Amino acid sequence: MTKIGTLRRFILPCFAAPPLAAPPTAAPTAAKKRISTSLRDDIYDDPKVQEPHLDLDRLRKGSEDVEDDGSVGNATGSTSPVSVAPPRPSKTMVIGTIFGPRRGHVWFCVQHDRLSTKPSLLLELSIPTQQLVKEMQSSELVRIALECSAKSDPALGSCPLRSVPMWTLSCNGRKLGFATKRKASEQNRLMLKTMQSMTVGAGVIPSGMGSASSEEITYMRANYEHVVGSANSESFHLINPDDCPGQELSLFLLRTR
Repeated sequence: MTKIGTLRRFILPCFAAPPLAAPPTAAPTAAKKRISTSLRDDIYDDPKVQEPHLDLDRLRKGSEDVEDDGSVGNATGSTSPVSVAPPRPSKTMVIGTIFGPRRGHVWFCVQHDRLSTKPSLLLELSIPTQQLVKEMQSSELVRIALECSAKSDPALGSCPLRSVPMWTLSCNGRKLGFATKRKASEQNRLMLKTMQSMTVGAGVIPSGMGSASSEEITYMRANYEHVVGSANSESFHLINPDDCPGQELSLFLLRTR
């Protein structure tokens, strides 16, 4: 009996019901928690991984400094002013109108919006209208150059190019007088309002229609490519419709130093 009792004490526990095992997903879940915890510990404990985050925070802080006060902040908190860059070369399309009375002289008008009667640039040229018409009929290439010198007047060297009040004028290499920057008068606004519905075209505005004068106004209206080369050079180049070969006309604004 003693042997039987001893066997029962050792064998019966082997056949007893074991404790309930965890669901199959319990072990992977625990493993995932351990892995993610381990990764978080690696990120926050390892200084090599932590340092890029610090640099990113500094960069973000530096960008906020630039947007807020216009200065660039460094790690010590000091600031330095942002230098103004010179105008970059660019190309845009504008509406250009050459017009003038038959017995008068030529005007050149630049608009960014044909519906606006306030031109962005209005120049009065000393070229007679009839002479420019003959020049365009005799040559397919017409280049009008307006030049100013900052040496003669230092104030012209610091102002924007379009603010120069007077230019020396040459057409196809021949000096023909001067050009003057003007503000749009009521007569100019009335003429531009008459041509609001037109983007490309040429013709004659009869006297009394869009003009307070008694003379007819000859005009040529087209798209121009506006090229900004630098702070000292701009140009306007006539774009022929439908890429057809035709008249090549360019107007240059140049400042010499």
